[in-house]
Amino acid sequence: MTLAPAAAPAARQEVSPALVLLKARTFIALIAVVAFFSFAAPNFLSTANLVIMAEHVALNAFLAIGMTFVIVTGGIDLSVGSIVGLCGMVAGWLVLNGVEIGFLGQTVFFNTAEIVGITLLVGVLVGVVNGLLITRLNVAPFIATLGTLYVARGLALLSSDGATFPNLRGSAEWGTQTFPLIGAGTVLGVPVSIVTLVVVGLGAAYLAARTPLGRHIYAVGGNERAAALSGIRVNRTKMFVYMFSGFCAAIVGLIVASQLVASHPATGETFELNAIAAAVLGGTSMSGGRGRIGGTIIGAFVIGILSDGLVMMGVSSFWQTVIKGLVIIAAVVVDQFQQRLQQRIALQRQAALGR
Repeated sequence: MTLAPAAAPAARQEVSPALVLLKARTFIALIAVVAFFSFAAPNFLSTANLVIMAEHVALNAFLAIGMTFVIVTGGIDLSVGSIVGLCGMVAGWLVLNGVEIGFLGQTVFFNTAEIVGITLLVGVLVGVVNGLLITRLNVAPFIATLGTLYVARGLALLSSDGATFPNLRGSAEWGTQTFPLIGAGTVLGVPVSIVTLVVVGLGAAYLAARTPLGRHIYAVGGNERAAALSGIRVNRTKMFVYMFSGFCAAIVGLIVASQLVASHPATGETFELNAIAAAVLGGTSMSGGRGRIGGTIIGAFVIGILSDGLVMMGVSSFWQTVIKGLVIIAAVVVDQFQQRLQQRIALQRQAALGR
C-alpha cells in the first residue's frame, strides 16, 4: 500500500503586534490622555466636569461622524463650522423674529419642533450645494467646501449685521419656550445632547455596517471607477454624504444656540479642524475607503478631553491650537505607516502562499 504525501498545511497568518497596536491607537490615546489629566489637572474626574466634557465632546462628535462619511468617499468638508454658525443664526432669527410675509403684512412664528425642522433643512441644503458643486460641476471637494465655508459664514453675518441674537428663551405664545431644552434639557438625568449623539451615532454605525448605502460609501472611497462600473450611483452616494454632513452640523448649531440661549454668527469657527482631527485620529483614512464610526467617536473623546484638560491646566489657547495641529499631523503619519505595514504583510503572505 502506497501512502500519498500529506497535503501541505495552510500558511498560518501571523498577527503582527505592531499592526495590532496601530489599529488600537485611538483607544490607547484615550487611556493615555485620561490618565495624564487625572494626575495633572485638579478635579478632572469630578462628576460635574465629566458631564461638561461629555457635552463638549458631543458637539465635536456630531461633526466628526458626518466628516467620517465624507472622508471615506475621498472628499473633505471644510464648511461644517460655517454651517454651525449659519444654522444657529437661522434658529435665533426664527425664535425672535419669525418670518415676515410682506404681501400679507403678517409675521409667521414657528414652534420649537418646526424651528428644529427648518434649521436642519438649512444644513441639508448647504450640503446639497456642496454635493452639486462636486458631482455636477466637478469642483474639487476642498475648493467647493472652502467656497461654501465663506458663503455660509457671510450669510450668518448678514442675517444680523454681525450682531448676536440674544435671549432665545422663546415664548409660550408661539410655542418656543422649550427651545432652551434642546441644549440644556435632560432625559432621565442624561443631557439631551448626549442622548441625541447616541441616537445619531448608532444610526450612522448601522448605516455604515449594515446597509447597501454604507457599502456603497466605502466602495466609492476605495475605488470610484470600479464602484461606478459595478452599478453604484457614485454621484448620489456623494450627494448623500455631504447632505448628512450638513445635517450633523445643523444639529450642532441648534445645540450651541440653545445652550447659550443666544446665537452669534462667529459660532463654529475652526470646528471643522476638530472634526477632521477626530475622524483621522479615529482611524479614518484621508485617502478614502476606510473608517469606522466607533473609532471616530473615540477620536472625538480624545480631542475633547485634550482640549478641556489643557484648559484646566491653564495652557494658552494658542498652544492648544498648536497641539491640535500636531495631533492631526501625527494621526495622518501613523495612518500612512499602518497602510504601508498592512501592504507589506499582505505581500509577505502572498509570497508564503506561492512557495
